Amino acid sequence: MRARDPGEEHRVATSLELLFDLCFAVAVSQASAGLRAAVGAGHGTAGVLHFAIVFFSVWWAWMNLTWFASAYDPDDVPYRLTVFAQITGSLILAAGVLRAFDGDDLSVITLGYVVMRCALAGLWLRAARADPRRRRTALRFATGVVACQLGWVALLLLPAGVRPAGVALLVVGEVCVPVWAQAAGTTPWHPRHIAERYASFTLIVLGESVASATAAVRTAFDEHRGTWQLCAVAAGGLLTVFAMWWLYFARPAHTLLATTHRGPGRRFRWAYGHYLIFASAAAVGAGLAVEADQVTHRTGIAAQAAGAMVAVPAAVFLTTVWALHLRPHHRGVARGAPFLGRAVLVLASAFSPVPALATGALSALLAAVVTVRGARTAGS
Repeated sequence: MRARDPGEEHRVATSLELLFDLCFAVAVSQASAGLRAAVGAGHGTAGVLHFAIVFFSVWWAWMNLTWFASAYDPDDVPYRLTVFAQITGSLILAAGVLRAFDGDDLSVITLGYVVMRCALAGLWLRAARADPRRRRTALRFATGVVACQLGWVALLLLPAGVRPAGVALLVVGEVCVPVWAQAAGTTPWHPRHIAERYASFTLIVLGESVASATAAVRTAFDEHRGTWQLCAVAAGGLLTVFAMWWLYFARPAHTLLATTHRGPGRRFRWAYGHYLIFASAAAVGAGLAVEADQVTHRTGIAAQAAGAMVAVPAAVFLTTVWALHLRPHHRGVARGAPFLGRAVLVLASAFSPVPALATGALSALLAAVVTVRGARTAGS
């Protein structure tokens, strides 16, 4: 398991990585479904907190293997079997998502997470043995990962009242492991490969948003509850997802990763900041499903609460995409005014008669503004 060349030509995602992504889509789908069910039942605050924790476990396991594979990917039999073990862990995690939402039962989801993370620790130990130059970094990764997994298992033995504080502490520990490990020496990574991998997961969460909203709208129509408001939810959902795709891919991420983001500070901000992009995109799908349920009277929550379930994650997505993807390309704060202004208007759209349609229209308008400005900049 030798380090890959960061300047390797034609570096693309492997078929195993794509399979890895598709299996993780199951966990994303379950997290979105759990959020929809919790909000629809009137447990919005608890549902959002559970979603944030569950999605963190999915995203964190995915992200860590993505960066590892960019540095070390021999594609031999032991490596493939270890990735299969991580896929198995993701499916175990997905099976425990609804139990975590319904009754705070974290046992199954913890089991799946520990399986995924311990398999990654095994890969770091292989790297430590095969790459003497970066052995200290690899051993730090393996040590940190195993220590955190012991913490997650111990958390199950604690009283329910202290678990939230334990979860917060372990999340901080998890995100600090790569920073601590890389302080001993940076592992190689390929800018185009990383950009492609993040783009792939973005497409997965956007696809989940479409699937979640489509299922809710289809169910309502099948029950003969089709109204003009339901059509507005469907149209707004499509506009929102189309605009999110357009804005995320407005500028190539690999140009940043290959130039200004080579340093650890900006690189970590870019990598970690994607949690908000991925989670908010998945939450939009759950929000669209909640709004479809609300306008067809399948849930008793207030119209403004249902609208906020679409508007708030959409505003988070717009703001984070601007901060991570587009702002570094521009000089001056004024170029970000359309994003920040639209984000405020999107939040206010929760109080409109058709929140999803208003959110979609504002997002599409922002995509048009960015496209026009990009064309003018290129022309000049």
